[in-house]
Amino acid sequence: MASPAIIVIQKRQPQLEKAKLIAYNGEAPDIELMFNPTELSFARTVHWQSDQGNRGTTLLPKVNFSGVEPYKFTLKQLLYDSYETKESVMKKYIDNIKKGVETIDGAPDKRPPVYILTWGSEYFYCVITSLTYTLNMFLSDGTPVRALVDIALQEVDKNNLPGGRESASTGDARQADQRLG
Repeated sequence: MASPAIIVIQKRQPQLEKAKLIAYNGEAPDIELMFNPTELSFARTVHWQSDQGNRGTTLLPKVNFSGVEPYKFTLKQLLYDSYETKESVMKKYIDNIKKGVETIDGAPDKRPPVYILTWGSEYFYCVITSLTYTLNMFLSDGTPVRALVDIALQEVDKNNLPGGRESASTGDARQADQRLG
């Protein structure tokens, strides 16, 4: 008589999805967050114009909608650490992040790269508007092995991505500028 087979059920730990800034069209290296942020806070400004002389029955000024600003947010206190491998945190991580605030290929007539913020799903297309990093741990030879990074981002329209320095506008003012230039 054959012995019954023993079935071992192993629970697999779900793979932790890391947040990333994926460079649009491979314009720059992708930026993978070493540790996911604990929160994401988004801010958007809505513009309303009011004319002090134009008032309603409550004596409050009448307001007219005049547009919105893109969403802005900051990924704060991102930790990058290379202590275990004794590599420079600058070479391993920060140099790639710095490319997000430099022109593509270092050319003065180019723009910095566009990124897609993803964390499991796509949040939106964005550009880096500010980068702050602090090196806060060093090996005895001075090699930096830990950094805290803040990356400020601003949403861009994925259907009208920024090009080079040229505007995609074809309005009268743009055409007049081209005639003058």
